[in-house]
Amino acid sequence: MSLAVAENTALVAELAALLGRQYVTAPDEDQEPYVVDWRGRYHGRAAAVVKPASTAEVAEVVKLCARHGVALVPQGGNTGMCGAATPDASGRAVVLRLDRLNRIRAVSALANSITVEAGCILQTIQEAAAGVDRLFPLSLGAEGSCQIGGNIATNAGGTAVLRYGNTRELVLGLEVVLPDGSVLNRLQGLRKNSSGYDLKQLFIGAEGTLGIITAASLKLFPRPRASALAMVALPEIEAALTLMGRLRDMVGDRLASLEAMSRGQIEVIAEHVPDVSIPFALEAPWYLLIELTDTLAGTDLRTPLEEVLGAAFEEGLVTDAVIAESQAQAHALWKIRHSVSEGSKRAGYVVSHDSVVPLENQALFARKVERRILEQVPDARVVMHGHIGDGNIHVLAILDAARFPDATAAAPVALRINTVVDDETAALGGVISAEHGIGISNRARLGRVTDPAEIALMRRVKALLDPAGMMNPGKVLPPEA
Repeated sequence: MSLAVAENTALVAELAALLGRQYVTAPDEDQEPYVVDWRGRYHGRAAAVVKPASTAEVAEVVKLCARHGVALVPQGGNTGMCGAATPDASGRAVVLRLDRLNRIRAVSALANSITVEAGCILQTIQEAAAGVDRLFPLSLGAEGSCQIGGNIATNAGGTAVLRYGNTRELVLGLEVVLPDGSVLNRLQGLRKNSSGYDLKQLFIGAEGTLGIITAASLKLFPRPRASALAMVALPEIEAALTLMGRLRDMVGDRLASLEAMSRGQIEVIAEHVPDVSIPFALEAPWYLLIELTDTLAGTDLRTPLEEVLGAAFEEGLVTDAVIAESQAQAHALWKIRHSVSEGSKRAGYVVSHDSVVPLENQALFARKVERRILEQVPDARVVMHGHIGDGNIHVLAILDAARFPDATAAAPVALRINTVVDDETAALGGVISAEHGIGISNRARLGRVTDPAEIALMRRVKALLDPAGMMNPGKVLPPEA
């Protein structure tokens, strides 16, 4: 049941007095963009949608909602994969959008750091870093619309983890509004700090369940000034791991990205994303995007890349290859990889996974889950893509949208598929989420395969920081029995 009409009217009036009426969207106004997730899986309702413009305003909204006993759902660019930024259907929560907290507060080329507000678009941060001749390496397919607060809240990964690490490793400090409305300010941007607990780590990957991230101090790096990019066809996924080892031996940490896609995944893109150009006849079972970079201008990266690939050709580890001859060609190759979500979404109802397993087990994982999914659901279209160098392979089972138009219709089949993937993930020493988070989608799955002691500790942390349970309720923690 939603808030009583009189109570909700009073809440909206107080929020409007605080922020300005134009920055509060009431239940009888158009809330659709804010109460449905990117994939259209979850449709909620909100007591109000608010857009504060500063950390102080966020803090006042939190205090006001606490007085009314109203929950808060923080929301950035709403590009997440697991429904973490979508309110439930009760209409009792306030969606707190961070769009207006979008300032670059400081950039230091000397300290290799940038301080930004949580609503900054990821691409804007990349461009601000480039403006001082630096690199912010987090790179995602949604970088033109996702916001850094959401990236931090989900501990996003992306295509540069192999060299630079995931979001957690890029964060120097955070500013967070806590559930009581107080502000934790740890934005010093210091590289060394052993002054007690590293509290920022609690909020990275917590998906807004412990507090609302309002600003962050982030690491910058020297910009790459030389690069070489190739896309190669492989007879089996094991060849990708062999190539990784040889490239690391040859060029060390100049190996920046290593992105694998199954033939089926590229076929889905070719069928549903018309402006993508595929440079191969799709005859091999796997394809690998390899990028080498160096911060020294004029470094010859093409020669070692050609040497490794040439030897791999002779041994049958590579069956075809394209090396980018220009920035335009490099962009076209990357566009294939960045189109996986769009293409898959258009292909049908997607049961997607975000598993990560030890590198040694990646090939075995890929083979076993495909075989077992098809045993359970023979008409599923199983495709895969992933960050082969960091253990993260996304397994997608695409179902016929006519037979499975929504989550309710797909639920029994999705459960069988998820059970297969989760069991194999756990058996091979992995976890079910590498970079997408838990949100709504994966709560039950997390509870089924995670050590009960770990879940119990998570609940204790949640109860300590958010005893009223007002921060993004119904997300991350498994449903209680």
